Amino acid sequence: MERTCGLLTLKNEPVPLKSVSVELSVQGFVADVSSTLQYENQESSPVEAVFVFPMESDSAVYRFQAQIGGVLIEAEVREKQEARDEYDDAVSSGQQAFLLEESDESSDVFRLSVGSLPPGQSASVSLSYVTELAVQEDGALRFCLPGVLNPRYTPAGGMSMTASAPAAPGGFVPYSLSLSANIRSPSGIDTVQSNCPLDPLEHLTEDKTEAKVNLSPGHKFDRDVELLVYYKNAHQPTTILEAGLPSATPGSLMADAVAMLSFYPEFPVAVLSSLSSCGEFIFLVDRSGSMDCPMSTGTREMQRIKSARDTLLLLLKSLPLGCYFNIYGFGSTFESFFPDSVEYTQETMDSAVEKVKTMEADLGGTEILEPLKEIYRKPCRDGHPRQLFVFTDGEVGNTKEVTDLVKINALSHRCFTFGIGEGASSSLIKGMAREGSGHPQFITGTDRMQPKVMQSLRFALQPAVHDISVKWDLPPAVNVSPLSPPLKVLFQGQRALLYVQLTGQCDSGAAGSVNLQYTLSDTSVKNELKFNFKPDKDSGLTIHRLGARTLIRSLEGEEREKEEDEERKALKKKAIELSTQSGVSCSHTAFIGVNKDSKEPVQGPLQRRNIPRARMGFRAMPQMAMCAPLCSAGGFRVIQQIPMMLTCLSRADEPPIPKVFCAMAPSAPAKEVAEPEEDPMLQLISLQRANGSWDLDQKLASVLGKTEEEIASKMPGEVPNNELWATVLALLWLYGFKLDSKDEWQFLSMKAVSWIKGHKGLSVTQCMQVGNTLLGCQVEPQTLGL
Repeated sequence: MERTCGLLTLKNEPVPLKSVSVELSVQGFVADVSSTLQYENQESSPVEAVFVFPMESDSAVYRFQAQIGGVLIEAEVREKQEARDEYDDAVSSGQQAFLLEESDESSDVFRLSVGSLPPGQSASVSLSYVTELAVQEDGALRFCLPGVLNPRYTPAGGMSMTASAPAAPGGFVPYSLSLSANIRSPSGIDTVQSNCPLDPLEHLTEDKTEAKVNLSPGHKFDRDVELLVYYKNAHQPTTILEAGLPSATPGSLMADAVAMLSFYPEFPVAVLSSLSSCGEFIFLVDRSGSMDCPMSTGTREMQRIKSARDTLLLLLKSLPLGCYFNIYGFGSTFESFFPDSVEYTQETMDSAVEKVKTMEADLGGTEILEPLKEIYRKPCRDGHPRQLFVFTDGEVGNTKEVTDLVKINALSHRCFTFGIGEGASSSLIKGMAREGSGHPQFITGTDRMQPKVMQSLRFALQPAVHDISVKWDLPPAVNVSPLSPPLKVLFQGQRALLYVQLTGQCDSGAAGSVNLQYTLSDTSVKNELKFNFKPDKDSGLTIHRLGARTLIRSLEGEEREKEEDEERKALKKKAIELSTQSGVSCSHTAFIGVNKDSKEPVQGPLQRRNIPRARMGFRAMPQMAMCAPLCSAGGFRVIQQIPMMLTCLSRADEPPIPKVFCAMAPSAPAKEVAEPEEDPMLQLISLQRANGSWDLDQKLASVLGKTEEEIASKMPGEVPNNELWATVLALLWLYGFKLDSKDEWQFLSMKAVSWIKGHKGLSVTQCMQVGNTLLGCQVEPQTLGL
């Protein structure tokens, strides 16, 4: 159904945000982003525009400024309540003011308030932040500009900033987006891909170390914008050293040098080939109503719950014999397939597969806390390390409570997370994986979930890394203070970052080194990184800001852990001091800017306009509205909010928000969409038995494009049974026709090969020759590991 209650101006015109322009500067795997929002008040009364928007959770916001009437207003970082009070006082007295604040509950949601914009006046608001780019399973670096802000489900008694963010009427976003990216890398830039149309990539140097690319004109900001940057031989260990600010307070973080260390651990081949055959695998799957939405804004995209079902099928077929497993589904309530984890056998696998086929998005809201508590209450099994896989669209309001629970139980398990669809909370997905010593993945648009899940399964089956330590070799006068928490987990080929503050003096030509040491399967491993003390000239204060953000997040986490008020107050004070000194905002601070040059107060009743965001399609939900009188120059301050969830964030001094229902327009008749044909590869996978073999039956023959009789008649005489012949053919078909999807089926292939090797006396070469002829492919025995 289409909402007719989207927020419009008094003249029935779109809200005052007209356009968003983004300039992106990528240096290696760090991005500096500047976003400019253009406002215009076309009403006859002054307005207050409120824009709630998502941002990557690891971002460090370091600048906020506004330009109105030719006056540039540079905002400052203040303690949050102090900034709010100053903003309210300014707006109530008719002054122009600007406030940017991070959500108290989730670090990936911000609220921008533009107050007292006079009739006919335009204003330009700019914010800048830096962020790291995540490494993808194919080696790409991922930048995401979130454009979708889905309402976060908040349990009873909670509050959520997203509740006050309205959806665009009919899904139409009334403002455009322009984006330009300048990319630099000493490794050379190979290509840039995106889920949105791009102009051709333009290399600016002959060695391809610098390039630029633009989003194609006319883009409406109705989806997340993803850029995948591919470098040539990019993922090498590096150190970036950044000099401090001469004008900063001596002894402070901003005055000293800061270094960012990037490791890419390479594990011994012998260790990687010995994947674990034990473990307790628990799959926690979101079955809330929003999982019925498509993966992205495309009308023909697969539903999130359907993608999750397909992925669970692949996981169930890929588990090693002898392990234990269980599957939980959660929404407003939760349920599990088995009372406790069960041993992985043919019987338990068949039972789980049948239950997976009936899983629907029918459990209501997104309350993940209670099923997590239930899982953690269950005792772990000796000799079977617990591996938790969480699949969710991330629409959770109590993010910090969830990540804190994972942290408390970090020693009992590893947590691998998957954010499904646009708008998934990066704070939740990354936070749970970070605290649970796992790995986060995001699946959006046309991404297939299966390759990313298989990468995480490969990480889960890797032997755990123990005794991680960092040893320094520095000039005598230099000392090092870590800004990052200690490394708790390392994965093969995955970047591990450390930020450190360096104090003392040394010659710029001096050299140092750092050794990352750890134990892997009783093998001691050392990765050395050498560097000199010559500061990087191109980084500006990027590394300082990322280092400050990292330390602030650690302080905020420690604060939530403490039970004593005095300890919590001390940590909060330290976080606020670091935030104001570095100019990087946090949950305890906000940016505030007031136009104090304006000679006359803005007159007239102030209308509040909430800027709509793009959202994925939701079923009808109760709507809310509020009108609260607040004194202002020349009349009342009228506030109109159109949130989409059951609770709404209100300040302590504002009255509770009454619930009202919004009229819904009749939806257009649904167009019939043909059911997509089932993927033959998934059909083949679904037929595999728990021990790795296949039965020779009509279902398998259909996938192979033959009849059961034709396959049986071609079976070599020395093959002792039909199952061996069927298993060889299934492997040949995978290697012959689905080699490009090997990341998805490699584990079930390993099980099949192991099962075949258990049968002595089989002439593999002759068997494969006949099989190749029958299927029309050419696969060598060594390719299969036979």
